[in-house]
Amino acid sequence: MGTTSDRRSWLGRSREILRYVAELGSGLGTSLLALGVLVLLVLVALLSVVGVGLLLAPAALRAVRWIADRERTRLARWGTAVPGPAALPSGLRAALADPTVRRDIAWLTVHATWGLLIGFVGVALPLFTVRDLTFPLWWWLAPEGEASAALWFWVVDSWAEALLVALSALGWGLLTVLLAPALARLQSLPGRALLPPPPGTDLPLRIAELTATRAAALDAHATELRRIERCLHDGTQNPLVAANVLIGAARRQLGDDRPAADDLLEQAQTAIERALGELRTTIRGILPPVLSDRGLDGALTGLAATSSVPTTVDVGATRCPASVEASAYFMVAEALTNISRHSGAERASVTVRSIAGDLDVTVTDDGHGGATEGTGSGLGGIRRRIEAHDGTFEVSSPPGGPTTLHARLPCGS
Repeated sequence: MGTTSDRRSWLGRSREILRYVAELGSGLGTSLLALGVLVLLVLVALLSVVGVGLLLAPAALRAVRWIADRERTRLARWGTAVPGPAALPSGLRAALADPTVRRDIAWLTVHATWGLLIGFVGVALPLFTVRDLTFPLWWWLAPEGEASAALWFWVVDSWAEALLVALSALGWGLLTVLLAPALARLQSLPGRALLPPPPGTDLPLRIAELTATRAAALDAHATELRRIERCLHDGTQNPLVAANVLIGAARRQLGDDRPAADDLLEQAQTAIERALGELRTTIRGILPPVLSDRGLDGALTGLAATSSVPTTVDVGATRCPASVEASAYFMVAEALTNISRHSGAERASVTVRSIAGDLDVTVTDDGHGGATEGTGSGLGGIRRRIEAHDGTFEVSSPPGGPTTLHARLPCGS
């Protein structure tokens, strides 16, 4: 048991490090774009001295807003969403006086320099690890005197030195594990500080968003009540009514035909047992008691055990409020139901992590993909339930698969 738990923990940590490396790689991409836009902005500023740049300034500011919006999208993909500002003012003078435009330009300058450097370091460390680890496999193919390790001043010309290079990969790997999370946070810090609108400027929009999520929560609650009513009326009630009828018929048969009465009573008992089973299922659907008894890990493990598709569960999260854990549980339950019925998948995985005070839930399968909201898949209900906690929900399901559902729920809600 301990070995399995350790293996899961190691795999979970490895996936987390790979996630940070991927985040740094995406940040490197936006920082390269930001560098190009920054060069354009400086060129336009220089040309403005002779008047030509004033004609290009609106296009340059639109480019700044475009790359800033790409960074907002990237930050939302790897963490909490960053709200965007209002549209650019129409006039050049108004745009330059707009505080959100100034914040975008300030972020652009930082991300095109500091973010670029962090991105190069964050991506280079795992590349150095892979390069040096595989060095003994290919160094002898290089021309004599040209095979060098990640530290290029070290020219290798013997197998002993090649093996030393492979050992040095452990150092690069350790640096990757230690530094990748911090580098990812440092790279995203300027965007999270400068790209949201200034305090108070977007309050009406935020109120509208909260009103919409509250309405969605109420709708989801009403839908859940209707579902429970249908389950009790159409599922549990009918077997109980049938059992009542059978018991009445059995009582009438007791005096005349005892074997027939025994048969009727047996049918009644079967109907009652089926009704009790459906009633337990309905009760678990309201708020699974396993969540309070065994926590989210135990609850999700139980779900995976009943799935017709082999499913691995990796939970490395601290406890959250019951409503948050219930939403995560129902998301996974709905996802596994869809996978069993529609995906044609052979394997599925559930990963839960605590990231920056949020509960991060990912469900992936290797099915044929093509899952969309609004087609009776239940994904719309999952979104409403997640957004009611002010969380985010994303679906990636290209044709041919794989399908990935990702939710981020604030644990403080």
